[in-house]
Amino acid sequence: MPYHLTLAMDSPAEHTVMALLRSGVDLLKQSSPSPRLDAEILLAQALGWDRMQLFIKGGEAVPTATATRFLAGVDARCQGQPLAYLTGWRGFWTFDLMVNHDVLVPRPETEALVERALLRLPADQALRVLDLGTGSGAIALAIASERPRTEVLATDRSEAALALARRNAERLGIQRLRFAAGDWFAAVDGGRFDLIAANPPYIADDEWAGVDPELAFEPRGALAAGPDGLEALRRIVAEAPDHLAPGGWLLLEHGAGQGEQVRALLGRTGFRFVTTLSDLNGRPRVSEGRWPG
Repeated sequence: MPYHLTLAMDSPAEHTVMALLRSGVDLLKQSSPSPRLDAEILLAQALGWDRMQLFIKGGEAVPTATATRFLAGVDARCQGQPLAYLTGWRGFWTFDLMVNHDVLVPRPETEALVERALLRLPADQALRVLDLGTGSGAIALAIASERPRTEVLATDRSEAALALARRNAERLGIQRLRFAAGDWFAAVDGGRFDLIAANPPYIADDEWAGVDPELAFEPRGALAAGPDGLEALRRIVAEAPDHLAPGGWLLLEHGAGQGEQVRALLGRTGFRFVTTLSDLNGRPRVSEGRWPG
């Protein structure tokens, strides 16, 4: 790894907090959209500090082992690894979630789904919610934290993902949340739900060449969705009516170019009040429909 050349220099100035930070920023400029922020986060983690301390103690010398750990993180980031996997954390909604390579990195776009779900879930009612393919637990935890009277069931076919989601729930102290292993609705043990939410795989086979390179480090099974990108969405829409209470809502995250297709799926299946909503970047991202009743 060529970045170790910096540590071989004799000048103590090369080992100060600020010198290492500058080196990290320079190395990340060609590969990261936020080189300064990434370098600060990685150096603060290596030192066991918060980011503010980097500037308060900028002239302090950094032990070689710590500097090596920091530059190894910079190297991994330069190669495209998501920052969340390198730190083990990702901010989502109002909290920080533990993440690892067993789950997708939660993204701001998914908060649009959470916001819409909360609009469909009155705070003064005891309701039932199903989160399909929960991953790190992001959607389920956000809904459960905002609607404490609501019972949330979070499912995933990956036992490793469920283990991480449980750890997130325990650390955050969020109650009325259960987890079950199984492929989509196979994990559901009966009963009907007032709202079903899902952020399923939706990348088509021919789209992989143009996706964010960071996705190569994330679990492909949580991203790939067959020739047209609709395999998982098609199955969820078809099976959801058997698990929705009359008047219940189905909310689906999907690709920016899939809104029309997802609305068509919902309409043909019998859902009403079908609509597509945009994320904070103005891209169609979440489609919903209400089951008759």
